[in-house]
Amino acid sequence: MAILFLLLLSTLLIVSILFSAKRRSLPNRRPPFPPGPKGWPVLGNLPQLGSKPHQTLHSLSQKYGPLLGLRLGHVHVVVASSASTAAMFFRTHDANFSSRPPNSGAEHVAYNYQDLVFAPYGERWRMLRRLCALNLFSAKAMEDFGHVRAGEVARLVWGLKTAQAAVNVGGEVNECATNALSLVLLGRRVFGGRRDEDQAAAEEFKELVVELMKLAGVFNVGDFVHGLGWLDLQGVVSKMKKLHKKMDKYFCKIMEEHKEKDDGNGKASRDVLSIFMKLKDESNEDGGFTDTHIKALLLNLFTAGTDTTSSTVEWALAELIQQPSLMAEAQAEIDSIAGRSRLVSESDLPNLPLLRAIVKETLRLHPSTPLSLPRVAAEGCEIAGYSIPKGATLLVNIWAISRDPSSWPEEPLAFRPERFLAGGFHEGVDVKGGDFELIPFGAGRRICAGMSLGLRMVQFMTATLVHAFDWRLGEAAGKLDMEEAYGLTLRRATPLVAIPVPRLTSQAYPKHAY
Repeated sequence: MAILFLLLLSTLLIVSILFSAKRRSLPNRRPPFPPGPKGWPVLGNLPQLGSKPHQTLHSLSQKYGPLLGLRLGHVHVVVASSASTAAMFFRTHDANFSSRPPNSGAEHVAYNYQDLVFAPYGERWRMLRRLCALNLFSAKAMEDFGHVRAGEVARLVWGLKTAQAAVNVGGEVNECATNALSLVLLGRRVFGGRRDEDQAAAEEFKELVVELMKLAGVFNVGDFVHGLGWLDLQGVVSKMKKLHKKMDKYFCKIMEEHKEKDDGNGKASRDVLSIFMKLKDESNEDGGFTDTHIKALLLNLFTAGTDTTSSTVEWALAELIQQPSLMAEAQAEIDSIAGRSRLVSESDLPNLPLLRAIVKETLRLHPSTPLSLPRVAAEGCEIAGYSIPKGATLLVNIWAISRDPSSWPEEPLAFRPERFLAGGFHEGVDVKGGDFELIPFGAGRRICAGMSLGLRMVQFMTATLVHAFDWRLGEAAGKLDMEEAYGLTLRRATPLVAIPVPRLTSQAYPKHAY
């Protein structure tokens, strides 16, 4: 019996050896997963991301290559860190990477994927995007609401002129951008209400948006390690639920007041919310357009359309303050078109190539979203010789791409707007998703829906602040701190505080209108 057992064991061993030899002799039919650092047990590479993941991932890509493979908990994650690699995902394989992976933010804040940003790619997403494009982002809508933007920017200028003291630039710009958007969406301003309760509600809403951007930038362990979500180890889900409850209450109140106003007047207002509410009333009850969709869209528009705009304008002004000669050159360009007896207008922007180049360079070095919003592989595929499994999460490191010497050979870390001007190495490079070395708004099907409005606001507000004022730092300010604070939006670690000194004639500041 023992001899029989030994013979059987020997046979199995020989077969195993022969099978292994045969496997080694055959070509590897499945490409490997992209290279990356070895991770921890269970958590994978999560503990290695640090407080500024975009910078950490940039460093890792320099070691492992432009297509980085990670394991965050149980989730395979690939990170594209070069223009050519991003193009493979956003152009060649865009259809396969057009939906979002499951995440706690979409579930607990964004109305369980009922919004535009996190909705699965499909008919409902197309419907929401079409509504926003038609009523907010089309050429006609941009033209129709141009007077609103002009009025709010003029209010900002007048407020800065009368301040006669150092101001928090980002805070002032944020209020302007929020009011310009809320007048279009709601028919009224969020900031500047006469009642104390209105001012308190506006400040609370502003804080909620900032908190949302911070929470959205956190890599929540429960999203990646199956079975640990209920523990909420970082307290992220708990904070999201509280945040959602407050924001939902705010939006419900707005909609109720809007409905009462429309009913009381006997006719609907012409703002976007009234249009959305009318569409909701006309839609079928079985899954058309609901109150939840409206609140989810308001959430998207107020968060994506305010904080990103104000942070970009703040970064642009900080860069110009650091380069007085460039600031003077930009002012001279605007003076040559608008003069010094009126404020610069949106219609002047096409005639300001240096100003537009300054905005491009700001978006390159300080992209408002340093890591693209995640996408998920609907099916497994092969990219750049590597295997991307079904269900893998895609991150595109926009911050790293903007610093890649292979795309930006001329001082990639320096603020040099002239690279985009006539004769510059990157003349003709645009930010609208076709040139993958500069994709601050993303690219492909899920490119930022509000790109046209966001870019217009950033250009217009930057031009106005440069034109209307000279900017001085306080005596004790010293060297300007340019450190980043990571979140979903790339904010400054230290807010820009500066003194606006009027430089135009008095008639350029129209007090009576504002």
